[in-house]
Amino acid sequence: MKNRFELVKEWLLKAEHDLKAAQKLLNSEDNLNDIICFHCQQAAEKYLKAYMVYLGIRPPKTHEIGYLITMIEEKDNKIASLKEMADILTDYAVEVRYPEDFFMPSDEETKEALEIAFEIKRYVEKQVKVK
Repeated sequence: MKNRFELVKEWLLKAEHDLKAAQKLLNSEDNLNDIICFHCQQAAEKYLKAYMVYLGIRPPKTHEIGYLITMIEEKDNKIASLKEMADILTDYAVEVRYPEDFFMPSDEETKEALEIAFEIKRYVEKQVKVK
């Protein structure tokens, strides 16, 4: 069984992969804004879940970024400053993936999603100390 720090590292690695995928897709010639935003949401979710594991909080099976931050606030109230901005990503977890609720994010929304994901990454990496 993996220890807590091994699990944190794995969450961080998966988050980094999603963020790198988003960056590469943004630099492609194709209009893949929906997929880029999905990867930004996934990266943010995984960074937050890594932080939760680090703090000893069991991450729930949810894509609700605001809810994850609310749970983290119990041990780190400073993260609340990210909640409103970060919760923008929640819609990209499902709505952009299926035809029933599909919408194509604009270029501006896509760049904003990437900026938010990076902001969450920076915050989490400042807090999490693993070898």
